[in-house]
Amino acid sequence: MSKGTVVLAYSGGLDTSCILVWLKEQGYDVITYLANIGQDEDFEAARKKAESLGAKKIFIEDLRKEFVEDFIWPSVQANAVYEDRYLMGTAIARPCIARRQVEIARKEGAQFVSHGATGKGNDQIRFELTCYALYPEVKIIAPWRIPEFYNRFRGRKDLMEYAQKFGIPVPVTPKAPWSMDANLMHISYESGILENPKSQAPPDLYLMTKNPADSPNDPDVLEMEFRNGVPIKVTNETNGISKNAPLEIFSYLNEIGGKHGVGRIDIVENRFIGMKSRGIYETPGGTILLKAHLDIETFTMDKEVRRIKQGLGIKFSELVYNGFWYSPECDFVRHCIAKSQENVEGKVQLSVFKGQVYILGRESPKSLYNEELVSMDVQGDYDPCDASGFIRINAVRLREHHRLQGFSGKKQ
Repeated sequence: MSKGTVVLAYSGGLDTSCILVWLKEQGYDVITYLANIGQDEDFEAARKKAESLGAKKIFIEDLRKEFVEDFIWPSVQANAVYEDRYLMGTAIARPCIARRQVEIARKEGAQFVSHGATGKGNDQIRFELTCYALYPEVKIIAPWRIPEFYNRFRGRKDLMEYAQKFGIPVPVTPKAPWSMDANLMHISYESGILENPKSQAPPDLYLMTKNPADSPNDPDVLEMEFRNGVPIKVTNETNGISKNAPLEIFSYLNEIGGKHGVGRIDIVENRFIGMKSRGIYETPGGTILLKAHLDIETFTMDKEVRRIKQGLGIKFSELVYNGFWYSPECDFVRHCIAKSQENVEGKVQLSVFKGQVYILGRESPKSLYNEELVSMDVQGDYDPCDASGFIRINAVRLREHHRLQGFSGKKQ
């Protein structure tokens, strides 16, 4: 008798294929769910594999459009960067994938959901917090945290033997000596030979971006138009190509960024679970967008609003990285950030060249830049004498501090 129905987040790879068969072995009916979020995948082959392994039902969902509009765009508005460098392509994708997994589980009356995330990483947290938030009654089966599973499968060799025993097709070519996660936003590389943080990545590791040294000797000059803090159009002024649908815009920026080697980083980061990990990431389109958005935002946003919004962006990044997209605090922060973007509108001209993004100029009907006010050649509606009082008032605190605590006499 069946223990119940489980919706498995399935990739078609060795791990989740073995998990599919193992769950059936434990007495569960298994529905497989594969999300297309822009990874290079043979989805039809994955479907046939799941069928051959006895999946009760198979869902292959194209989530690329909603991934861009519902998850990447809010991250662009936030200038979301974790620990100053990581644009969080994996972290942003997980709530998108898990949201649909929960929808399928509810629709199919499944009491369980399962995934192939390891017990040491961030993804288990991101998947499961989303599932619990959107389907509070759900039960989660995380095989890599179940002793009977991880004691049985101590490494790839054990998985391969299990696959051969149960007729699970395995890759003919050897697996790359590192772990990869790919989607429309980025590709991440970690583990394996990359675990020594001193070891340099081999040149053939990168799949989304050219080596900047081998990239074209002529730049692509783009004009990006923003409204409410998100791009609504990108035009290549070099060849006239123009895109205006969200998925098309982001895909095109990936193409241009990849061509010029933009968006590579090699970092050690702090996982939420409490350990440091070394990761290599390439995020071509996201990097171009971050540079352009920062420019138009500074041009159109009040200084003090932006100061508060910068702090919210850091908070948003931490919440998303740690798996709290569907928390009340992240919902609140997203609403505040969206409010700050109401006047972030205009066009940015930029050059993409040899691994870099160079801002060339910008224009906006909502600009707070007053050319006459700031000009060295025109006095405008500003009395320079006012600056004397402004400086003296700001000096009161400094003068009193130094006078009363003797700070001014110390050698600096």
